[in-house]
Amino acid sequence: MEIARIEDIELEKYITEIMLDIGIPAHLKGYHYLRDSIFMSSKDMEMAGSVTKLLYPVVAKHFRTTDQKVERAIRNAIEVSWDRGNTVTFEKLFGYSSAMGRPRPTNSEYIARIADKVRLDIKAM
Repeated sequence: MEIARIEDIELEKYITEIMLDIGIPAHLKGYHYLRDSIFMSSKDMEMAGSVTKLLYPVVAKHFRTTDQKVERAIRNAIEVSWDRGNTVTFEKLFGYSSAMGRPRPTNSEYIARIADKVRLDIKAM
């Protein structure tokens, strides 16, 4: 099934499930920025390839904030989930986790990997 055929609300629900499974706290601003970033990147992988030039400005405009605040909030959400999140899920998604002593993934790596998982899972449906 093509990702374009999936209703936006269903896609957003699926992304939310993944994020909660990873352990990103929903009360963080970065949670909402990250969800939008993954959503847009899953529809257009070019966005994940250019987070600072394409993705952050679009998310910032949507939330009426700055690119820098979006980047920092996403980084914070990733750090929190990396330190406190579900290590088993991280190992499935990234092949490693904080329990292995590895550093956290970068914002763009994190967004691209989850967006790619969403695209592959939707195609498998």
